Amino acid sequence: MPAVVNPATEQTIAQLPDAGVEETDAAVARAKAAFPAWRAVSPTDRARLIRRVATLVEANVEELARIESQNVGKPIGGARAEVGMVAQVFHFYAGAVDKHHGQTIPVAGGVDLTFREPLGVVGLIVPWNFPLNIASWKVGPALACGNTVVLKPAELTPLSALRLAELVLEAGIPEGVVNVVVGPGRVVGQRLVEHADVAKIGFTGSTEVGRSVMQAAAGTIKRVTLELGGKSANVVFADADLEQAAASAPYAVFDNAGQDCCARSRILVERSVYDRFAELLVDATRNVKVGDPQDEATEMGPLISSQHRETVSSFVDGNTLFTGATPSGPGFWFPCTLVEATNDDRVAREEVFGPVAALIPFADEEDAVRIANDTPYGLSGSIWTENGARAMRVARALETGVLSINSNASVRPSTPFGGFKQSGFGRELGMQALDGYSEVKNVYMAT
Repeated sequence: MPAVVNPATEQTIAQLPDAGVEETDAAVARAKAAFPAWRAVSPTDRARLIRRVATLVEANVEELARIESQNVGKPIGGARAEVGMVAQVFHFYAGAVDKHHGQTIPVAGGVDLTFREPLGVVGLIVPWNFPLNIASWKVGPALACGNTVVLKPAELTPLSALRLAELVLEAGIPEGVVNVVVGPGRVVGQRLVEHADVAKIGFTGSTEVGRSVMQAAAGTIKRVTLELGGKSANVVFADADLEQAAASAPYAVFDNAGQDCCARSRILVERSVYDRFAELLVDATRNVKVGDPQDEATEMGPLISSQHRETVSSFVDGNTLFTGATPSGPGFWFPCTLVEATNDDRVAREEVFGPVAALIPFADEEDAVRIANDTPYGLSGSIWTENGARAMRVARALETGVLSINSNASVRPSTPFGGFKQSGFGRELGMQALDGYSEVKNVYMAT
């Protein structure tokens, strides 16, 4: 019976039995049995039920935030904000239920109609870094389209998913529509990907595991949405508001202790202002408050595990510009770290998934685009410049799925989120997510 550990204290906070193939098959069977009735629920009633989930999340923000904070090590203020977004996501998809529809198409000799049909049972595999938030990104559109769900949370952080399942039932969504199975990915996740009765997999995780999901899904020609790793660039031009860019940059990397696929962990700075920006960035990083996640003032908590701390530590080698402080005592702490690098260094090539940022100078706009695109990933990024034409040129030139100009904000419930290249394919959030949880049916009627 594996222990669930608080990474800030290293204390066990729960012990849960590991599910296996038998339990996974039972969950799929429940979801399959519940599908016909759930797909038949009218759009009005389905929207009402999903909105009840949103309302219950809002009513339980503090409890859910405490669960996330203790299970993941998130600062409590950030955890509250994440739970708030979970409610927004369910509200958005409640409103989207009756707005994702087909078309009538003019054709000769009759009428042609398209319908958006649910897929059936969908398997949703979510990571440990944003457990409840990313679960909502998948569960919301899946339910809105009329699918039933088997949700597999990460082994390290299953608690908020289990509480969400209780709230779903409390909202009046029938039993079997949302099922949670807690167990190892190599067993539960693999079984979901291979199961013939699972029509689609929504996966968020590493690029390495994403490859294995694609391979295993090929056996049943299963639909797949993949949101994978990132090595995003934060591009700062000489004409930018350097103070604002530098003040913002630490939180684009060190939020959630850098355990974020959107982290702008390559900070590209135009050479003419590199030294000045580095000074400003060090000052801003020094002010990041690292400590007890339950302290309202804390801005960065610990890493998820001692093993992950060892992995992150292996990236810090060479020209360290700044290393922050961490609390003494228990907890999987790692300091905010700034490293001067080239884009060929390992710290700039691989996803660290920790609070480590690489500072890289560039010569001009062409050089900035070249360096930013010189990565197998393409998930997120930022552009800092006061030149609007340049901002749009660079935004169009960067090979990445989600960009911000003079901002580091990536994610909103109403806008699509997803990557280019090895950062995955398909889109979460926005109306576009609904396309990944439905099929288009074309019907021609001769008149």
